Amino acid sequence: MIDRTTLSTSDGVTLEARWDSVPDATAGVVFCHPHPQQDGTMMAPLMVAVTSRLNEHGLSVLRFNFRGTAKSGGSHEGGAGEMLDIDAAVGEVRREGLPIGMAGWSFGAAMAMRWLTARQEKIPFAGIAPPAQLLPDKPPPGPVRLILGRREQVIEPDQLLEYAVGHSIDLVLTSGDHFFHGRGKKIGDLVAQALTTP
Repeated sequence: MIDRTTLSTSDGVTLEARWDSVPDATAGVVFCHPHPQQDGTMMAPLMVAVTSRLNEHGLSVLRFNFRGTAKSGGSHEGGAGEMLDIDAAVGEVRREGLPIGMAGWSFGAAMAMRWLTARQEKIPFAGIAPPAQLLPDKPPPGPVRLILGRREQVIEPDQLLEYAVGHSIDLVLTSGDHFFHGRGKKIGDLVAQALTTP
């Protein structure tokens, strides 16, 4: 079931959002999109493909557009305001009474990791190709998986590998570049595995 909705942040910004729900979902996943100043939105092809695959794994997914993106209010803030956007999304999932997972792609993955560390939340997380320079100095307290394409061409893959090794983070190298064209099901499987494995 698809439900287009809005989220309200603590600083008064209204965000465009969308639930892709499944009956008897085992969890609700907050899924954060790539950089809005590089055409990233919740409707980017990989966001759509991974969401569909997560639904097939029995997970409901909440996507939203960060402030200043598409029909969301406010303006891009590069980090601080985006933390409040994630606050609103997590609050929405919690109101549904579902266990929470979190995922993100690129900028969205970095913002999600920064949120998890800042809030000290032990929510399971899967990050698709986050730029290492935006990641928190200390990783979140909960389980983390990072996913990186062997042909990554947008972020610096060596920096992400170094970050993962330095913090003993599970990093999965898989076929594809930053956009994982035609690989949405595989990436969705890797994300679902990270969010559902005890």
